[in-house]
Amino acid sequence: MIRRPPAVLLLPALVGLAFLVLPLGGLLARAPWSTLGTRLAEPQVLEALRLSLVTATLATALCLLFGVPLAWLLARVPFPGARLLRALVTVPLVLPPVVGGVALLLALGRRGLVGQWLDAWFGLTLPFTTAGVVLAETFVAMPFLVISVEGALRGADQRFEEAAATLGASRWTVFRRVTLPLVAPGVAAGAVLCWARALGEFGATITFAGNFPGRTQTMPLAVYLALETDPQAAIVLSLVLLAVSVLVLAALRDRWIGAG
Repeated sequence: MIRRPPAVLLLPALVGLAFLVLPLGGLLARAPWSTLGTRLAEPQVLEALRLSLVTATLATALCLLFGVPLAWLLARVPFPGARLLRALVTVPLVLPPVVGGVALLLALGRRGLVGQWLDAWFGLTLPFTTAGVVLAETFVAMPFLVISVEGALRGADQRFEEAAATLGASRWTVFRRVTLPLVAPGVAAGAVLCWARALGEFGATITFAGNFPGRTQTMPLAVYLALETDPQAAIVLSLVLLAVSVLVLAALRDRWIGAG
């Protein structure tokens, strides 16, 4: 028997739902559907889309390269200060992206703590370059991967790893042949979230890498610029980002609590 929900809860729930859905409905209602294909084929749209896909993919690769070992360290190696390190890793989740961009400038800019040496020794300048976009996206996206993989590692049955070690497998072999397959779903989910977050990054990117078409202008930055000059193009780019978000949520539907 299904009980009727109390009005005191139902009414604010419906208001909250409307608040979240109406902006998306407005976007869909104002979309230039009749010229959507033509606008998607415009050079500036294609260039922003290409750059976003490339940089988000490279950022995800960096997150996998460094984030998986970091998650393993947090999950499997007890050491003093682990809680502090975990807090530092998750700071980008709550840090305003613009502040993250400023922090990247102070660390990796030409006069930054590390950037000054990169420039002096290797002539390498990261801000306002495509590489800067990748680093900005990596900074804001990596925590999503680390949290997902760490959770998977903590939930994995360590008896399989212990059995492999007992049979003489090295630590690297155990990690590669046993641990990674055990946590593969968590790694995949984290990578998808990481890629989606990198694709939608705005604040740290525009602060650290700027907004140069063809070099650092990703889709979110193109949306921001198009709002002033071509609102229809801004809607088209927003629809692309919305479609990506929906696909990501659909792909991860079994990862959410209470998913059917």
